[in-house]
Amino acid sequence: MPFTAIACIIFFSMDYDVAIIGGAFSGAATAVVLKRRSPNARILIIEKTTEFDRKVGESTTEVSSCYMTRILGLTHHLGHHHLPKQGLRLWFSQHPEQSVDDCVELGARYGARLSGFQVDRATLDTHLLEEAVKNGCELMRPAKVTSLELHEDGEQVVTLDFQNEQRRIRARWIVDASGRAAMIARKLGHFRPNLEHPINAVWARFTGVKEWDSYEWREKFPEMANACRTSREWATNHLMGYGWWCWIIPLRGGDVSAGIVYDSRIFDLPAGATLAQRLHHHLISHPVGHAIFGRAQAIEGDVHAFSALPYWSEKVCGDGWAAVGDATSFIDPLYSPGLDFCSFTSYYVANLLARSLAGENVSALLDYYNAQYPVTYRRWFESLYQDKYFYMGEADLMSAALLLDVAGYYIGLVRPVYRDPECAFARLPFEGRPGRVAASMMKLYRRRLVTLAKNRAAAGRLGEVNSGWRELYDGFVPDFRLRKQIAQGLRRWWSAEWKNLAMSSRRAHSAPAPCAVIPSEAQRSRGIP
Repeated sequence: MPFTAIACIIFFSMDYDVAIIGGAFSGAATAVVLKRRSPNARILIIEKTTEFDRKVGESTTEVSSCYMTRILGLTHHLGHHHLPKQGLRLWFSQHPEQSVDDCVELGARYGARLSGFQVDRATLDTHLLEEAVKNGCELMRPAKVTSLELHEDGEQVVTLDFQNEQRRIRARWIVDASGRAAMIARKLGHFRPNLEHPINAVWARFTGVKEWDSYEWREKFPEMANACRTSREWATNHLMGYGWWCWIIPLRGGDVSAGIVYDSRIFDLPAGATLAQRLHHHLISHPVGHAIFGRAQAIEGDVHAFSALPYWSEKVCGDGWAAVGDATSFIDPLYSPGLDFCSFTSYYVANLLARSLAGENVSALLDYYNAQYPVTYRRWFESLYQDKYFYMGEADLMSAALLLDVAGYYIGLVRPVYRDPECAFARLPFEGRPGRVAASMMKLYRRRLVTLAKNRAAAGRLGEVNSGWRELYDGFVPDFRLRKQIAQGLRRWWSAEWKNLAMSSRRAHSAPAPCAVIPSEAQRSRGIP
């Protein structure tokens, strides 16, 4: 029989201290930090793609920026290959024909105090993976993992296809950095969808997007242009509505990433022949979106969608394995927390592995990671995101939430990581009694804002406050000056409570007013007035 007719499988056996499945940000960051702690460690990175594709445009936060600049040392790369970020900016409207300068704007008046970036993830991931290899890690790419064998107190085995051969890798530790694939969590039955938060996303990259800070706009809307001392274009701009929000993120080279995230209980995209058309139609239904995207076109073949975005893992590590980044969980892209989770988990796991390779007993570290991570996820979700889409289109309620959410973020996370990054990233957020108290306080105002929005919806008074005012902040800083934003957020909240009392009193004596925001067909089918 000819040799070509014989099914031939060749097994190669290699030994490593750590095998990392996934070479994007979380996997490469774990490798870089671990290699610095354990220079002699034999680290293998297994990446399934030949090259990273263009992911959704992504914003960093103050925490993830601190991790990338102070821990990973990426300041030079970020400054030369990505765009500076000028905070968050939110836009609200009452109706599609509203003038842009009449829409409510929330955002920064001045430039950001702390570093932030609008990153092209393909560029960032490629650079960080190259740094890992430069530091001495071995890379197999493209390589497809076909099976995993996990053993307590022993070697872990990865079988993969690489260079047309099947290879069998033995390692003391396996790090799952496979992203949403969550390879180990699914294999062991720990993967759980977050059914309390039914959000979906559609996004694309666009060309022909109008410039936010153009001379044309300055001539047309002089008061609006002069009110802001920084560039609106470099911010992460958000279009806000009942049950949904859209992001608008500029990318180096001129393309713009734009997408929608929506709660399927109360919203659905408008009809259209393609996803790109449906997304574009929705963007231009908002007055600001119409002004910016009226002549824009989606880049063909660069339109994506995810349903059932949020999920989590009941267990994130064991003897011989640990998960990092999106392989552990995902909540919601609002406020860009994804890279924060990647930062905390990659640093924690790298520290755990370094101590294990040094001969320490890391059972207590494993127990902490398994116990605290679900707590962190749950408290983060309940504090910031649960049912938030019910008040997302109400400018005054989102003003209160934005001020209090960001101030709490600065107090609880930004201050510690900038004061002592190595110490802060070695623990997970919302731990202990302080974390429990902070989460309880945040849940309190979040629940009240949800209730206020539902009362407005029931009275047909959604969007009544979405015109004629602008709220521009001096900027958030991680010190006592946060009291100004906290006081302003509390005033917004309490003012909304008084309006609710007045509205309840009027409802007791009169018929409900017509809804200020016209619900979509999908919303009407869900019983929304």
